Amino acid sequence: MTLSMYQASIPALRQMLRSLSAILDKAESYAADRKIEPDVLTGYRLAPDMLPLARQVQLATDFAKGACARLAGVEVPKYEDTEATFEELQARIAKTLAFVEGFKPAQIDGSEDRSIKLTAGRQPLEFTGQDYLVNFALPNFYFHVTTAYAILRHCGLEIGKRDFLGAA
Repeated sequence: MTLSMYQASIPALRQMLRSLSAILDKAESYAADRKIEPDVLTGYRLAPDMLPLARQVQLATDFAKGACARLAGVEVPKYEDTEATFEELQARIAKTLAFVEGFKPAQIDGSEDRSIKLTAGRQPLEFTGQDYLVNFALPNFYFHVTTAYAILRHCGLEIGKRDFLGAA
């Protein structure tokens, strides 16, 4: 049995976006319970040269919506990247989740050989759909979700592997 492009993308993105949302819920409660200003957490970074939590969430959602849109051959929605609060980050995740869940298998399946061109930084990149999904979009998506998780774990939030993976 083969794994379709839809099966390799949409369920994984959906699961991890829901997990990220649940982790942010716990982080917001954690901050309130400990009288920590929420922007301390949303602005926290693991190292001085790394991006803060809010930006990690923004990038995770960018890779999720970008992957679906590019594989389906539709325009990638643009977000302003101004979210700074837990509420704003949750709204961004919800908007992205709704976008991801709006795709049907027929829109994504068969995109293995679709030509995908984009610019990362100032470098133009070109992929086939399968290479884009497997070697670029998903690894970047998981990197930013993992980094968001790691930031909150480092700040003392009691979360573990089950929180990261969420419900399948």
